[in-house]
Amino acid sequence: MSLDRDPFDDKVDIWNECSEKSNGDESPPHHLVDIIQTKKETENKEFLQKRRDSFNSNEPGALMTRAVESSIMHSMFGSDLNRRRMLKGVGAASIYSALASVFPFENLQAMTEDAMKNIEKKDLKVGFVPITCATPIIAGHSLGFYDKYGLNVDIIKTAGWAVARDKCMNGEYDASHLLAPMPAAMSMGVGSTAQPWRMVTNVNTNGQAIVLANKHKDKNNPKDWKGFKFGVPFEYSMHNLLLRLYVAEHGIDPDKDIQIRVIPPPEMVANLRAENVDGYLAPDPFNQRAVYDGVGFIHKLTKDIWNQHPCCCFGVSQRFIDENPNTFIVLLTAILDATQTAEKTDERVRFAEAMAPRNYLNQPEAVLKQILTGVYPDGLGNIKKVPDRISFMPYPTQSMGTWILSQMKRWGYIKGDVDFKALSDEIFLSTEAGSRMTDMSEENKNVKWSDIPESKYPVYDIYGKEFNPEKIDSYIDDFAIKRSV
Repeated sequence: MSLDRDPFDDKVDIWNECSEKSNGDESPPHHLVDIIQTKKETENKEFLQKRRDSFNSNEPGALMTRAVESSIMHSMFGSDLNRRRMLKGVGAASIYSALASVFPFENLQAMTEDAMKNIEKKDLKVGFVPITCATPIIAGHSLGFYDKYGLNVDIIKTAGWAVARDKCMNGEYDASHLLAPMPAAMSMGVGSTAQPWRMVTNVNTNGQAIVLANKHKDKNNPKDWKGFKFGVPFEYSMHNLLLRLYVAEHGIDPDKDIQIRVIPPPEMVANLRAENVDGYLAPDPFNQRAVYDGVGFIHKLTKDIWNQHPCCCFGVSQRFIDENPNTFIVLLTAILDATQTAEKTDERVRFAEAMAPRNYLNQPEAVLKQILTGVYPDGLGNIKKVPDRISFMPYPTQSMGTWILSQMKRWGYIKGDVDFKALSDEIFLSTEAGSRMTDMSEENKNVKWSDIPESKYPVYDIYGKEFNPEKIDSYIDDFAIKRSV
């Protein structure tokens, strides 16, 4: 994505929905161009520089104004190619003046700021499980991202995922940190009564690992794991699905050859120490904490199974979205702001320090810094350097959604015929997240995203197998070990 997103700048792409490319002919397709061709390039430069100088990215009203400008330009010109041709031929200042005679651009900031003052619900309760996956949610509180957008958010530490689900379903939380498969399970009534919940954004990608007890340092091949007991944080989790994928690809049936137990994340290390489990696939900080405490080692980062895989998400009920549309947009913007800031290398140490206190993660700063910076001991005598050990890529692609559903089908969590795309479109709000992400990058050139794909359904390489959302049934059928047929 471009780093400069002023919709009146003819040198940048804004929407690029169709990956359109210019054929070199930049002449604008409009008969009025010849009349106004005398506009000087210096006028455009001065106009754009004035806009840059007056733009304050710390003012939410200014950010929202830029988003509105972009929306109007999109409705007028439809594509980047047309917008850029018109701007180059007619001049940004001239187009701005013409549009300003119809749309009150100068009043937009005041209007958006007034709208923010009238959001439906300012006092919110947001749940989180104390793991590093929740970094944007926790940092949103500790570093003032919610306050920046006029929200009074109380984040509530939750012991585990079953508790988080129940509090969501009972209306105790307005929104919550959830595992990526949970909104699907909750919406379909898998493991609970059915209630429509939506995956709004990823709050992290990567960030998990397979940890084994120190006594298994000689058993690095999964084929040697028959009879092992593994912990995962929840049945409807990427941890469970990725563990099943990984062992099955090594000929181990996850339902017959090993035991998989649900263990709340804060109890993982204690269970490893007590030899109740041989290992676990879990979120950090409990992978690195096992190394820190000298009871385990890191066998494999899950990024090496599927790089930039989804893990945890920001979940909101459909009811909340319907009843509080303005609050939903402002809350989503605050979370996205925290997420894109957390992804920056030079912010990682600050975020680790902010999350260490007892009311957040209650972990040693050293452990959190090892995780977030990606410089860490692996428990086998090595110091690893993996900058993207945990990433914060918020865009929830529909391929992520369909893969999750495919694995729930594969292992028998979903029965019968499944319209994977229809379910994914309903539950995983990629359009809403992508729209707000694009608006934010248009509003502020310092906001950078690298995870919005050109295709709605990108093809992924997941542990050596191509996942094509157009061929989901054949993808499931190709696995030697599965429960569904």
